[in-house]
Amino acid sequence: MIVVLLGATLLHAQKAETPDQSYDLGAKINEMTLTVGGVLVVATNDGLAGIKPEQSAPVFTFNNFGKLKPEETEFIPGSPYIVVSQGAGSKFAGIAKTKRAVIDYMQGKVIFNSDDDSWNQIYTCDVVLPQNKLIVSGIQKIGSKAEKMTPKVAVYDLNTSKLDYSFFLDKPGRVGIAKDFSVTGTPLLLKDFLIIPTAQGLIAKSHSGEELWTNKIKRVSWLVADKTEKEIYGFETTTNGKNTRIHKIGTNGQELWEDDRKVKGIVSKFEILPQGLAVVSDVTGGSGAFAAKSESKITMFSAATGEDLWDKAPKTKGYVQHFYIMDDGILFGIYSGGINKISFDGKTLFKKPLKTGENIMMMAHTPQGLIYITGEDANIVNLETGEQVWDKPLKYKNSASVASTHDSANDRYLIAAGNVLYAIDANSGNVSELSKFKFEEKEAPNTMEMRGGNVFLSSSQNMMSLDGSGSENYHGYYKSPGKSGFMKVVGGVVAVASLAATASTAYTAGMNNNGISMNNLRNYNEYGKEAKRASDMFASIAGASFDMMSQRFKASAATEDSQFILTKLDSGVGLVKVNKDSGKVEKEILLKDKKPEYKVDEYGGYLYYKANDKTIYTYNLN
Repeated sequence: MIVVLLGATLLHAQKAETPDQSYDLGAKINEMTLTVGGVLVVATNDGLAGIKPEQSAPVFTFNNFGKLKPEETEFIPGSPYIVVSQGAGSKFAGIAKTKRAVIDYMQGKVIFNSDDDSWNQIYTCDVVLPQNKLIVSGIQKIGSKAEKMTPKVAVYDLNTSKLDYSFFLDKPGRVGIAKDFSVTGTPLLLKDFLIIPTAQGLIAKSHSGEELWTNKIKRVSWLVADKTEKEIYGFETTTNGKNTRIHKIGTNGQELWEDDRKVKGIVSKFEILPQGLAVVSDVTGGSGAFAAKSESKITMFSAATGEDLWDKAPKTKGYVQHFYIMDDGILFGIYSGGINKISFDGKTLFKKPLKTGENIMMMAHTPQGLIYITGEDANIVNLETGEQVWDKPLKYKNSASVASTHDSANDRYLIAAGNVLYAIDANSGNVSELSKFKFEEKEAPNTMEMRGGNVFLSSSQNMMSLDGSGSENYHGYYKSPGKSGFMKVVGGVVAVASLAATASTAYTAGMNNNGISMNNLRNYNEYGKEAKRASDMFASIAGASFDMMSQRFKASAATEDSQFILTKLDSGVGLVKVNKDSGKVEKEILLKDKKPEYKVDEYGGYLYYKANDKTIYTYNLN
């Protein structure tokens, strides 16, 4: 057994206090954001700057709008884009000038700046993926006096930074009562035309800006189309903000249902299926004996008529946390506990609802059935009947963090909850306690993986390796920098899995024009492959920046064989790089700061450190 002692080991670690790169940004640093593309975006009193650690100068600086509030900078998930706004949240918005800019932080380009194109007012600004377009609405100071006062929409190609087409939402100079043509939701970009939701109704335009049709369905907040793009659905939040109306529209703008369909709550999931339309809506409960309960509603509507296809909706008694479309029906898990499955015609497929612990962290396919892991229990159940495959659930103390993996060499599932590592035989379901351990600072493992027959466990300040029988190879503990400092820097390490998962989830969520979703139950062994999914998704979008992001996730992560930990060293606070297999410290960077502000890119293997109010240091951790 090797016990890693912090004091003894770190004295011999490699010191790397001199940075590989230093960036004097010339203004007070207010905030640092590590992007999915690996570029650090720094907000200063002057504006924004982007840092690529391979380059000696910032990849971009954007000081056109001056100091920006946090709410004025939006990072578009799963993309290389930042949307910068100024004046949009002001009480004088609509009177005073509002500005927008779109920055490609991978290439360091400003793709769109409303000032450059003479926009006096920008009301909405939407990045549309995977088409890679920007759709803005507002007032542009171009043309005649009447045209300079008429609301307009413009579509830009984000790959080329050029205008595709633009059009007016109302007729310039129209005589009569003024009408509100404000854009009320996200436009829907289809192959043949574009639909803009406005306060006056839906407006459809060709890709040259020619008007195709209008209708009177007002204040739609978002739209989705089926794969053929022949059937379109619009979602309108009711005046009280608590419920949703669903409209069905044809390609000519005609309403295809006799009446819209009102559902309780706000729609959170919508699936266009051959059997109908599956809808999940979340109801926010109130107080009082007769108030609505806080829970999700699951409904199935006829796509042809909009009628409710189920005599009785399944009871949820909580919010839907997991929602999967299966061959024979819908499988769902509730955050407060419980899993059930219902057929497309509304019949319960499980013999009885499955009771589980709270917070279902995972639901996945295995050869034996559906495995679920919650904060309190785990089991495998038959996906057809809901019956338990294991004789009884594995129960453990309620834990906010539960780590698991499949040991393929021994065909067993390993689950770490609290201070116990359980081994469950994949075929028999027999459970044994493989090991009891103690992580310091009351931590519990949040990561587990098999490494050459050994089991690797880790948390924020602890690392451990066990052999196949549960005996300890090493336990490394790296003391946190002290409570006040630690609270300051929590979240500094941006985990590989979260980076890649965020990218792939956000990208898929953005593909709203074809009803593509993430609602497919994955195989258990597919977890951890988020990087490949992210790489493939980025590769599917045209553009040099997406190519760069795809290549980033094709490469091996810097943390494949090591872990980065911020800890208290003999000479101050620093970051250590520790080998997962040996437990030995491979690199140490002393930050000489009791409360360091930093970001670690686990994927690329770089440390970004705020050295003083105006300077960023970068260190190569590879």
